Amino acid sequence: MKSETLPAPPPSAEHDWVEGELVRSLMRTQRSTQWLALLLVAIVVGILSDDNEPERLAAWVVVWGAVAVWRLWVIHQYRTKVMAQPTEAHLAFFRRNRWVWPVSALVWGLTTELYFDRSPLGDQYICWLIMAGLAMFSINSLSARIGVMRAYLDILAGTALAVMAWRMLVELQLQGPVYHWWVGLLLLIFWQVLRHAGERLHETLRRNFELQYRNMQLIESLTRQTQAALDAVEIKNRFLASAAHDIRQPVHALGLYADWLRGEPELVNELAPKIVAATKAVNHLFDSLFDLARLDSGKIRLNVEAVDLGKLLRNLELQYRPLCEAKGLAFRVHLCPGTVRSDPILLQRIVGNLISNAVKYTQKGGVLVASRCTAAGLRIEIWDTGVGIPAAYQREIFREFYKVPGHTGTEEGFGLGLYIVARLTHILGHPLTLQSRMGRGTVFRLLLQPTDPREAGERAVSTMAHLFPEREETTGP
Repeated sequence: MKSETLPAPPPSAEHDWVEGELVRSLMRTQRSTQWLALLLVAIVVGILSDDNEPERLAAWVVVWGAVAVWRLWVIHQYRTKVMAQPTEAHLAFFRRNRWVWPVSALVWGLTTELYFDRSPLGDQYICWLIMAGLAMFSINSLSARIGVMRAYLDILAGTALAVMAWRMLVELQLQGPVYHWWVGLLLLIFWQVLRHAGERLHETLRRNFELQYRNMQLIESLTRQTQAALDAVEIKNRFLASAAHDIRQPVHALGLYADWLRGEPELVNELAPKIVAATKAVNHLFDSLFDLARLDSGKIRLNVEAVDLGKLLRNLELQYRPLCEAKGLAFRVHLCPGTVRSDPILLQRIVGNLISNAVKYTQKGGVLVASRCTAAGLRIEIWDTGVGIPAAYQREIFREFYKVPGHTGTEEGFGLGLYIVARLTHILGHPLTLQSRMGRGTVFRLLLQPTDPREAGERAVSTMAHLFPEREETTGP
């Protein structure tokens, strides 16, 4: 079995997964940042308490507290309602609450009004260090979402620069000390450096998540390929076990009959029918295996055309009536004339397998093959008065090499007929149903919906993809 790589997943799936992981990465850091912010507020209040009116400082603390409560509420909502949800919920939650971080940056930027040119240089220096630390910490905690990080840095630096400009240009009317200009220039440079560093960090995070996603896809692909290989080995093992057991008897019988006939040629009339029966059994096995090989190779050639249903069923009658009569069974055909678009060879194979099963598992009574005109279209029905199929096995009988335990007649079969029927009816688009009563018989109903050649080809390819998911069919959709 040729091993090939799977087609690449849709780009949108990878993009959405990566975006969701970036949101998760950002939210994982938020609880710790709140405790750090609380510590920094305490330091700022302690430093500036002697340099400002209590009302101004209290007003800033109240505003910061309101924003902190908002952020804590966002974190709580995420942890209790969103964390365990799929990616779409994370992205929607983030879109609704993304402004909490820029507003927080605005509040911190307004602290410049409390200390710039209003406090001793030592106090200003400490406050500027706190601002710088906040900015640097933000590129670590917010770089997972590049838009939020940029907005945070831009608003933090922009607010501080606006406060400085108001103080220098309006209140001091350019009469302040020269170091004000140097502080403003350093702030501009620091702002752009942090912005660039944050963008680089974001790209690193994104590439890491993209690599993680592709590794997951690769692992999943390898897992599917491994499972497909194990399934193939299991199928081959079941085939070898079943075929070795089933073919041994007719081949052994052929050898015995040949030796017997060589020693006693006068028994030719008695032994010839037995030799023919054993030969037919071997041929039936090989016919089934060839059908299975064509199905599993995906090389089914479809020839969809108008099929005369009456002619098809009459041909099958010529083939199966002698088998019924040899077993003492009645064989009846009821025809509703009409044509259907299908593949005549595959359709005849389907109906032939169903009739063969009916004959095999019927010991008395008979078999009825009927075509009926219904509101849904033409339908073929195969009725028998055989042993019936227990309800517990009515799905299992369509598996390859499956035989109903203790079912009279299974010792002569190979468990491939109904498996091939199920595969072919799926490809042609002819729904198959069955009803059965133990000891009373079984009826299979085949609805002959018109076969679309393109859709049938796609179903043949999709069937192969389901059986062997590691294959990439170049002729597929």
